Amino acid sequence: QVHLVESGGGTVQPGGSLALSCVRPRMIFSEYIKYEMAWYHQAPGKERELVAAIDSSGNTMYGDSVKGRFFISRDNSKKRVTLSMSSLKPEDTGVYYCNSKEGRFDWGQGTQVTVSS
Repeated sequence: QVHLVESGGGTVQPGGSLALSCVRPRMIFSEYIKYEMAWYHQAPGKERELVAAIDSSGNTMYGDSVKGRFFISRDNSKKRVTLSMSSLKPEDTGVYYCNSKEGRFDWGQGTQVTVSS
């Protein structure tokens, strides 16, 4: 199995910020750029849902709950996708996963984000 590598999670107060990173260092560049990449959020006791996606040209889409607060970007040369999160709310708490927008890759362990005072 090939897993995406998510990192950058942690605990922050409401209104705080975090930046999550997803890398595929062993994936061949010509293969990596074929995929539209995405971040998913799974809140405790709830289903995983897509929150942001970006294609290889930089075109983005966001879920309604994170518009204006979360920003997705990618560095194709480093095979890295970043999710910059600001104005974090308690409901943003959960595990964040990285995959293709179509969920093509194996799911990794994700990275935990906790928003609490």
